[in-house]
Amino acid sequence: MTQPMRALVVDDEDGPRSFFAETLRRDGYEVDEAATGDEALEQLREAFFALVLVDLRLGGRIDGLRVLEAARWRWPTTAVVIITAHGSLESAVAAIREGVDGYLVKPVEPAQLRQAVQEAVTRREAICRVQEQVAQAGVLHQGPFFIDVKKHIARIDDRALNLTPQEFALLKHLVENVDRTVPAKELVQTVRDYAPEYEFEARQIIKWYVHRLRRKVEPDPANPRYILNVRGIGYRLGP
Repeated sequence: MTQPMRALVVDDEDGPRSFFAETLRRDGYEVDEAATGDEALEQLREAFFALVLVDLRLGGRIDGLRVLEAARWRWPTTAVVIITAHGSLESAVAAIREGVDGYLVKPVEPAQLRQAVQEAVTRREAICRVQEQVAQAGVLHQGPFFIDVKKHIARIDDRALNLTPQEFALLKHLVENVDRTVPAKELVQTVRDYAPEYEFEARQIIKWYVHRLRRKVEPDPANPRYILNVRGIGYRLGP
């Protein structure tokens, strides 16, 4: 008999926490609850959870982003969904950079929660498969892309890609980090082995490499499907 997936719900308000927990229980999850970030960190130290559902703003010194960071560090295969009543560009950017798997703004309907949770778990499973491929064989396979790191071979839909070393490094890094939007500074460091001081400089440098890579992988480079720009953050790999 298959064991139920275990979830941790973290919210400092009793009502929403009970609602989230009960919704997940009805979907077959075994649910633990935490009312503070400190409680959440303690539980994460002791046990593995397939899913963490955490409010962004928690009472006390540990907020939702700290819980996200801890979960990502301690349990890389755990899917994390951030929920907040204070949706803002800044909080969304911070969560995306830390590799959140889902982001919802209160009030949340049961159907919305179920959809976000399912998408988050599916996304995290796909990310873990990619990481396992690299660890075992030095091979990446994500969507239409196939990359053999050791042989320095890249293909899209079985079509060989003639990439420069910089373009190969860019595509490889985006595939390896399919779970998040990668900041421009990080991409420049990967492609050029250079750490730009300013964000504007990083964006100006990396956009030309992105432009050239798009010309080789996109059906319509003017309307990219795979190498996507996330305004104000960086680039991510499309589905």
